[in-house]
Amino acid sequence: MQNPFGNNNNNDQNPFNLNNLPLPPNYAKIVNDQGDIRISKVGISWTTLWFGPLPALFRGDYYNFILMIVLDMDYALVAMFLGLNWLLEFPWPSLVFAFFYNMMYFKHSFNKGYRPADERSKQILTNARYWKER
Repeated sequence: MQNPFGNNNNNDQNPFNLNNLPLPPNYAKIVNDQGDIRISKVGISWTTLWFGPLPALFRGDYYNFILMIVLDMDYALVAMFLGLNWLLEFPWPSLVFAFFYNMMYFKHSFNKGYRPADERSKQILTNARYWKER
């Protein structure tokens, strides 16, 4: 399989080997002891900006999904209670979560036993301050 991203991550022997997928430069791969692999973007979550808590639901990240729903409802209730209905015209919580959701996702995955799958992913996660040597 030819790597379209140019980051020397080619795997010509077996194109269906998930351990050597060609990844964009800002994506990291994490794995747990059972061999489950998760691949996600490091940095701003554009899908969270546009779709709110739905990306967390689709990733199976129920912890952060519930957290986002509760904080969205708290924000709306406080805005309505204070009579600031104009604040509800723009999705401010989604804007905030767009900057932090990918970090929250990785850190919660690390707490569940995931770790960087390879040296490249470890370097990306360390540079973004998502992963700290333990």
